[in-house]
Amino acid sequence: MSISNTSASRRALLWLVALGFFMQTLDATIVNTALPAMAHDLDESPLRMHSVIVAYSLAMAVLIPASGWLADRFGTRRVFMSAIALFVAGSVLCALAPSLSMLVGARVVQGLGGALLLPVGRLAVLRAFPREEFIHAMSLVAIPGLLGPLIGPTLGGWMVEYASWHWIFWVNVPVGLLGLVMARRFMPMTEELIARRLDVAGYGLLAFGMAAVSLAVEGMAGGGFRGASALVMLVFGVASLAAYWLHASRSANPLFVPGLFQVRTLRVGLLGNLFSRLGSSCMPFMIPLVLQVSLDYTPMQAGMMMLPTVLGSMVAKPLVTRLVRRWGFRRVLVSNTCTLALLIASLGVLSPALSPYLLIVQLTLFGAANSMQFSAMNTVTLKDLDISQASSGNSLLSMVQMLALGMGVAAAGAVLSSFEGYFGPAQQALNAFRATFVCMGLLTLAATALFLQLPAHESPDPGDS
Repeated sequence: MSISNTSASRRALLWLVALGFFMQTLDATIVNTALPAMAHDLDESPLRMHSVIVAYSLAMAVLIPASGWLADRFGTRRVFMSAIALFVAGSVLCALAPSLSMLVGARVVQGLGGALLLPVGRLAVLRAFPREEFIHAMSLVAIPGLLGPLIGPTLGGWMVEYASWHWIFWVNVPVGLLGLVMARRFMPMTEELIARRLDVAGYGLLAFGMAAVSLAVEGMAGGGFRGASALVMLVFGVASLAAYWLHASRSANPLFVPGLFQVRTLRVGLLGNLFSRLGSSCMPFMIPLVLQVSLDYTPMQAGMMMLPTVLGSMVAKPLVTRLVRRWGFRRVLVSNTCTLALLIASLGVLSPALSPYLLIVQLTLFGAANSMQFSAMNTVTLKDLDISQASSGNSLLSMVQMLALGMGVAAAGAVLSSFEGYFGPAQQALNAFRATFVCMGLLTLAATALFLQLPAHESPDPGDS
């Protein structure tokens, strides 16, 4: 049913989009503390559960480039409701999964729904609100999204400890059903559908390339046939991404116009996002895992130990503007990337004798540095795009962020598996975790070479992440 664009209905639309954003961010973090319990029930090693995270983020990365076309072709309300339905169906399949392979498949379904929730919801808000009110409206939408990472790990740990890990997925069902009712009631269906063509060949090359590279990274830890097949997949993935670049340069309707990459800050920002997030994005996966597997924390305790990272992130947000105004993007990003790399590597000192208070300090500082990194990187990526490039550039940034998340967790899982084999028996798992933290810190450090390519003295106001 169609509804007039009144003030009350627009406020309800904001709550609806915020609910979708909350579902997405909650599910991205609530799973992490439950991985050891899942591994126990599914008879798998906890150190090999990263595929549960990778499947979700990779599915999101693959579908995000098509989100705008789907909304234009089928309408924002129809696509948004389909996204919620997919997300809920994936959640039910996750809760019922009897094996790791079935759970990974269900997470793909869930990720396909999650990929559309924020981009399509943001588009609905853009069409419903006057341009001068859009920034304020999206700021209100973002607040519930920030609550997801805040309560996700603790809520996940509480559910695992006092119920079972299945409930981290069952909880999505009533929330999703509420979202469907609200979408049918409050999301307008009056926009004119746009029958623009989708670059199917380009989308296929891009999607296959991203998936192949991510899966190849995940498979690198295996020797023999698995390692050889991962190498072959990596070659095909890189070739597919290169083919997309060549295809886009001669396509009449490419997903991402090649002219975007003539903007220097966009090029540097995208590559910097990819490489610096490879290290930081694995931390929500690694920290609850090492605390439970090697330091005997309960799921609830492990989840609560993630709170300092979120609090550090919130405290640091207002500092970014002042730092960039004084020092410029290049100095801030180069120095902050070094700090972030050092903080990740510093977790290599984890041991049963380490004071929990020192760990809290480490995690708080990591959250602060990570928050400043995201805010500065995202702003420098988009700040020089004109109006005609903004939508495409934002979609490209979102895709790279989700791809980096999946690749970061896959890389950490591969490194962890390799060190597990090197150090030997299960009681040496802590040594494998320590070495992996150091490696992921070094991997983050590589991004400094990219940020050095930014202009030396440019320092406009940064925005939000």
